[in-house]
Amino acid sequence: MTQKLNLLLLGVTAVGKGTLAFELAKHFDAEIISIDSMKVYRRMDVGTAKPSLERRRQIPYHLIDVVEPSEAFSVDRFLDLANSTAQDIRSRGKSVIASGGTAMYIKAMLYGLFDAPPSDSALRKRLKTETQTLGLPELHRRMAAIDPEAGNRIHPNDEKRILRALEIYELTGKPISSLQQQWSVSAPAASDWLVIGLKRNKETESKRINLRVKKMVEQGLLDEVKSLLAEPKPLSPQARVAIGYAEIIEHLEGKMSFDDAVERIKINTRKLAKAQRTWFKTFRSVHWIDIPDEADERWIFDEAIKILNPKH
Repeated sequence: MTQKLNLLLLGVTAVGKGTLAFELAKHFDAEIISIDSMKVYRRMDVGTAKPSLERRRQIPYHLIDVVEPSEAFSVDRFLDLANSTAQDIRSRGKSVIASGGTAMYIKAMLYGLFDAPPSDSALRKRLKTETQTLGLPELHRRMAAIDPEAGNRIHPNDEKRILRALEIYELTGKPISSLQQQWSVSAPAASDWLVIGLKRNKETESKRINLRVKKMVEQGLLDEVKSLLAEPKPLSPQARVAIGYAEIIEHLEGKMSFDDAVERIKINTRKLAKAQRTWFKTFRSVHWIDIPDEADERWIFDEAIKILNPKH
């Protein structure tokens, strides 16, 4: 296959995107762009399931280890970096494989940023005050009451996204999820990305998630979180609420046992996968690969090749 790839791989967490992206990158002389809102953070390695150093020595990976854990990172910044990185890769005559599961980032790559109202400083100040007086859990409950989809998707400790959802609702009278849905329906997809999605049955996905969490614990997730908390600058609100980190932090604060924290990571990751499935149903022009339980990595690779090079 002589033409250069411009491929985007998507799917829920732990479905197998990373391995397929790596194998395709070797096959097509491609470089990989990570579409993950947490892999951008340095030293957050185990809990974000970053590709191994061995893989990163073989294939160039981009948008991994971009910012410090103390820094904020936005979809706007991601899109700017992703677009400039893809352009640079293509300019060097290489293929591009973008791979990940952060649905908002993927939508931004395919459809651009949705048209949300600008932040209102007075309203934001009032919501901040309510957070301090009523507590963030109360604001999360308020948000979930007006926007159940956002309530399921946004972590109860994610102050930034909770306040933004409430702000948009007060400014527009519409839940943020409905605006995001309108954006995805009305906006034309970027024609230069070929999109392949991986999916498995829910029971298999849940088992894979549980195994991934077990592996993270064995690789030293607890020590990684302790090390991050010991750094001079505190974790940013975004990094602090990342699944795997938020639960271990609660354990270290004495709010739950370690075993309960690990179980909570599994539950929250399965909830994330459910939210991802909901998001991905709205994506158009996706070539889905339904992976049977008995399929191995070679089978998945071969199915992807059939889509990428249907004449052979």
